[in-house]
Amino acid sequence: MRAAVFHRFQGPISIDSLDDLVPEDHAAVIDVKACGICRSDWHAWMGHDTDVKLPHVPGHELSGTVADVGKAVRNFRPGQRVTVPFCCGCGKCIECKLGNSHICDHHSQPGFTHWGSFADQVLIQNADTNLVGLPDPIDFVSAASLGCRFITAYRALVTQARLEHDQWIAIHGCGGVGLSAIMIAKSIGAKIIAIDVQPNRLKSAQQLGATITLDPNTQDIVTAIYEITGRGAHVSIDALGHPQTCFNSIACLAKRGRHVQVGLMLAQHAKPAIPMATVIAKELEIFGSHGMQPSGYQEIFEKIQSGSLDPKQLVSNTVSLHQGAKLLTEFDHFPNAAMTIIDFSI
Repeated sequence: MRAAVFHRFQGPISIDSLDDLVPEDHAAVIDVKACGICRSDWHAWMGHDTDVKLPHVPGHELSGTVADVGKAVRNFRPGQRVTVPFCCGCGKCIECKLGNSHICDHHSQPGFTHWGSFADQVLIQNADTNLVGLPDPIDFVSAASLGCRFITAYRALVTQARLEHDQWIAIHGCGGVGLSAIMIAKSIGAKIIAIDVQPNRLKSAQQLGATITLDPNTQDIVTAIYEITGRGAHVSIDALGHPQTCFNSIACLAKRGRHVQVGLMLAQHAKPAIPMATVIAKELEIFGSHGMQPSGYQEIFEKIQSGSLDPKQLVSNTVSLHQGAKLLTEFDHFPNAAMTIIDFSI
């Protein structure tokens, strides 16, 4: 099989020829058909994630078909179309038994704890717990676009923040997570304020349904949100992961508002300043959101098939594995407005 491999952090990524994978008893090998290029993969390449050991193959937003399964796998078979949450459970710990396999005590993550899906094949441990059957009407590129970004945004807004119709939501950062959040918020009927420094991303935000767009380079974001809403946002999400966007997301909330932190805060950004006096005085709620458990996918699949959600609108372009490996090293500054997906048919 082909795989995109880096042998040192922030070093070149080569396309190497490796042996095909063989599943352990409870695992499955997936023939990858599509894979997203995510900022989390860039963090892994940068050396920000302590789970990553060299040499390494990145990639965690995947879809494909089952190539082979271990002898203990009961619910999946070769040839079946599947996707997978980016954070996988062991199936045995307390959190997994409570239905929270996405925050498993003994989690595994393709592209982080083991080699990922920038390859023709990827190994998924505890397949019966972690694989999600993919309905035939949903193509592989759309399934990969759910990746970690769309499912994370969905659970963050619907389950964690409890966003409701006609509420104001501020979305800080209009990359893959932020644009997913805009699409989801629009389907709920919320009023959306989208914030980003890149004009092309603000344009995409507007096209997807943002009520108002703001550029931090030209105005004070917290003041602007208060002026627009009258008393602050009901819900705010940091979809980027930066000390300033985290602070702004909390500071712009109305009393009893809800902040959701989705953007990763790693390396020098790992300990952001939080306006805790404001949190106390306004009785704010602060949530983390880390992906979605497999049981949550069915609701999204139904909305995709009904036409109320269309994650493929978030895909700005598809590239080959060679192109994707190069783009990953440029992720912190390459200008795509939405999601770039590696299509293994190219």
